Amino acid sequence: MDLKQFYLSPQGRVGRQDWWLKYVLVFVVISVVASVLDAGLGLMDPESGYGPVSIIATLVIIYPAIIVTIKRYHDRNKSGWWVLIALIPIVGAIWQIIELGFLRGTVGQNRFGSDPVATPAMA
Repeated sequence: MDLKQFYLSPQGRVGRQDWWLKYVLVFVVISVVASVLDAGLGLMDPESGYGPVSIIATLVIIYPAIIVTIKRYHDRNKSGWWVLIALIPIVGAIWQIIELGFLRGTVGQNRFGSDPVATPAMA
């Protein structure tokens, strides 16, 4: 799966390793860099802790974040609508981290596609 399909297409499945390395790690780095730029340029609002670079970075990564989360739910053989569980304060975020970050996806083919971690011999 190329990066364009990974970040922009809701079709397919994403395994745990790709979720942690290509989603969580990348978005954390983007957020930290944006915050450092805001602070370094003196643009950060002391009350909110945000600046224009952080706000733009957040707006840019919202869509890819939703898409990758949907694909991770697909790997668990669940509908992409489960992404809405994150709207439940505290419990939703904990649920999503456990469900997407620590639980194995469906072994083999499921209704959303082939197993992203299956070796060719297994498929």
